[in-house]
Amino acid sequence: MENYYSYADFMKAMAQTKKITEAEKLLNDIYLDLFLKHVHRSQQEEQLMTLIDQALDTNDREAFANYSAQLQALKCDEE
Repeated sequence: MENYYSYADFMKAMAQTKKITEAEKLLNDIYLDLFLKHVHRSQQEEQLMTLIDQALDTNDREAFANYSAQLQALKCDEE
C-alpha cells in the first residue's frame, strides 16, 4: 500500500496533453492512498486498544506489554 508520489510525477502529469485529466487522476490516487492509510491505521489502533483492554481485564501482563508496544510503535510511525 506504500505508494510514493513525487512533485516531478505531478508536474509530468500536468505537462501532458491531457493535463487536467492526468493531473486529476494522479491527485485522486494520492488522496485515495492517504485516506486508505488513515482508515487502516485507525482500525489497527482500535483493535490494539480492544486487545489492551482485554489484557487488563484478564490481568495478562505479557499480552498488555506486547499490545502496548505495538500501539506505541504504530503511533511513532505516524509521526
